[in-house]
Amino acid sequence: MVRFGPKGLLVADVVAAGVVLVWAVLRAPAVDVFAVVTGAALALPLAVRRVRPTAVLATVLPVGAAAIVVGTGNESTLAAIALALYPVVVSSSRSGAVGLGAALACVGAAGVAVATVPGLPLVPAPAGTESFATNPWSTLLFSAVVLTGAWAVAAAVRTRRRHSAELAESRTARAVAEERLRIARDIHDVVGHNLSLIAMKAAVANHVAGTRPDEREAALRGIEQVSRSALADVRTVLGGLRAPSAPAGLDRLVDDARSAGVTVTTEQADLSGAPAAVRISAYRIVQEALTNVRRHARPPRCHLVTSVEPGRLVISVVDEGAATSDADGHGLLGMRERVALHGGTLHAGPAPDGGFAVRATLPFDTGAHRG
Repeated sequence: MVRFGPKGLLVADVVAAGVVLVWAVLRAPAVDVFAVVTGAALALPLAVRRVRPTAVLATVLPVGAAAIVVGTGNESTLAAIALALYPVVVSSSRSGAVGLGAALACVGAAGVAVATVPGLPLVPAPAGTESFATNPWSTLLFSAVVLTGAWAVAAAVRTRRRHSAELAESRTARAVAEERLRIARDIHDVVGHNLSLIAMKAAVANHVAGTRPDEREAALRGIEQVSRSALADVRTVLGGLRAPSAPAGLDRLVDDARSAGVTVTTEQADLSGAPAAVRISAYRIVQEALTNVRRHARPPRCHLVTSVEPGRLVISVVDEGAATSDADGHGLLGMRERVALHGGTLHAGPAPDGGFAVRATLPFDTGAHRG
């Protein structure tokens, strides 16, 4: 659908005004100075009908009524009034109703005057043409149909524009809600993962405080490192979500898990071939999976595999201990939401050889990403 800008619409209105002017002059009983003046007074205001819709309609209506009474009014008069009425109706339903009523009243009053007052119109209509003087009822009905039709078309356009604006507003609100949900999900992942690590390291520090100072200091250094990392992740979530950049690599998650007592073996691929948003989701899924391993697997041992295949990123985290993971927990729910953002799949449940397996597939458009 072709959409014109303000300048394009102004040009279209100027052209329409010129067409009405030529039409009014050529259809006048006689092409003379009076016909040109009347046509100009009727047509020229239409050039700014979108700029000053109410003023243009207020100008065109008395001129059109006068043209009907004088006898120079014809189909071009109705066209001019309909064109002047259109932007008034589009701008407001109330103004449109008043404008339609005023247009029907002016045309109807002028027509009744021509049909009932002797000596009108001042300029007799050419032979064989329909007018208020020769066919008042059919001419009045035709005028009402034209003006009401213009009002109906403008009202439909106004309704469509309102619906479009409401739809755009709804989409914006939904996008804001999704953004907030994503932020909340990221904050949950960051805080839940890192606080769990901090709690475990603090417990170790407290346990060895009096007997093994070296291990206590190592645990405290770990708490400091995890805390700083968590703060950096929160800043990334809150400050850069609209232009996502992948968090620190999966190696840091693996190192954190190992420092918390989880035995992790890995087979990691280069994830740079996937879009940043997909890499972020992969990071959070691995983060939550490793947290679940630390909390539920006995012994806490797992194998992490990541791979980038044509059009998708695949993640697998498999416990090698006796799994007690809750498939309905918030962690797995967050994973499912992450996967759903990309239209992927998630399988989380007991592994065939024992333990618990999380396998996620995150598809992406290879044409939309290069490196």
